[in-house]
Amino acid sequence: MKYMLLINAATDADGQAVSQCTFEDWQVYDKSVKDAGIFVTGHSLADLTTATTVRVDDRGERVVTDGPFAESREVLGGYYVIDVPDLDIALDWAARCPGARDGGSMVVRPVASFED
Repeated sequence: MKYMLLINAATDADGQAVSQCTFEDWQVYDKSVKDAGIFVTGHSLADLTTATTVRVDDRGERVVTDGPFAESREVLGGYYVIDVPDLDIALDWAARCPGARDGGSMVVRPVASFED
C-alpha cells in the first residue's frame, strides 16, 4: 500500500528552520528508502515564501494570494511516497526520517486508490 510521508519542519519565531539535520542525513535516508525498494516518489519543496494560494469565491471568481503565511511553528517541507505492506512499516520509515527530529514531525497518510 502506498503512504505519503509529509515532512513538517519545525521553525523558530522568525519562520526559519531549526533542524540540526545535515544534508548528509537526508542523503543517507533518501538512499535507504531507495535501496529498500519502497520509494515511489518524493520531493523537497521550495521555501514557503514562494508559495501561492488559489481559492474560488462564492461568485466563482479566482482569488490568488501570496503565501500561506500561517501562524504555525511547522512548515511543510517535502514529502515521500513509499510503497510498503502496512501502516506499521510506514510509521517505522517515518520515524527514521531526519524530518522527524529537532521538533519536526511526519504525517503519514495512506494514498487513496480508486482503481479496482
